[in-house]
Amino acid sequence: MRLIDSHAHLQADRFEGEADEVAVAAQLASVERILVPGWDGASCRAAVQLAGRHAFLDAAVGVHPHHAAEVDDHAWAEIGALAVNPVVGAIGETGLDYDRALAPREAQLANLRRNLELALRVGRPAILHCRSRLGQRDAQDELLTELRRAGVGERPWRARFGDRPPALLHSFSGPPDYAQTALELGLAISFSGLVFRPGEDASAEVARLVPTERLLVETDAPYLSPPGTPRRRNEPAHVAVTAAWLAVQRGDDPEALGRDLVANYDRIFREGR
Repeated sequence: MRLIDSHAHLQADRFEGEADEVAVAAQLASVERILVPGWDGASCRAAVQLAGRHAFLDAAVGVHPHHAAEVDDHAWAEIGALAVNPVVGAIGETGLDYDRALAPREAQLANLRRNLELALRVGRPAILHCRSRLGQRDAQDELLTELRRAGVGERPWRARFGDRPPALLHSFSGPPDYAQTALELGLAISFSGLVFRPGEDASAEVARLVPTERLLVETDAPYLSPPGTPRRRNEPAHVAVTAAWLAVQRGDDPEALGRDLVANYDRIFREGR
């Protein structure tokens, strides 16, 4: 089965000194494309440097909600300059995290708005992290409000992105109606090893809702190891476990799904730059 990993933090500390080796190992395991997202200024620089060394890697640059209150104007100026680098395929990861809540909500909202403005300006889709505490959905609902506030799905975004998704819900978590509204706004949805965790049962239903052309899969490496893989460090090669789960949930032929995933990755992250 052909594979992609639409979200792997290969520049994270757990890959220190081994990022290139891990990337090549994934390629040998049929992972044809890997997106490496940043979360602050230093990690964005590292993502661009890593993607510059391997043609099958792409970078994403932006500010994670955990770091929303930390990134200053100088770092933002650097991220804005990096955003137009030819190896950059997306803006992020950004979003809202009301589960761990490592930054105040107002700082997270301001940061999300800044990332969305950058995505529209440079024509790269926004990668959206969204977590609420177990049994709650306040982050999901507020994210949808912010997407509407930014005009996602309206004329300026359609003019910039055409039929490409202007953003994607990374490592999906939330109820089906949240996913349905995001799809109506034109977003793509990506699934990770999170689908195997307790409390994420709705992901199986959502996996069947997503149109084929807006479907992605990821590891979120080095986090969210799927069953049967080392918990110490998730790696892009392990995306095969979640891709197999996705094929079963959707009743798809794995080979056909693999071809679609590669095509979706290229259209979402590599067109228009």
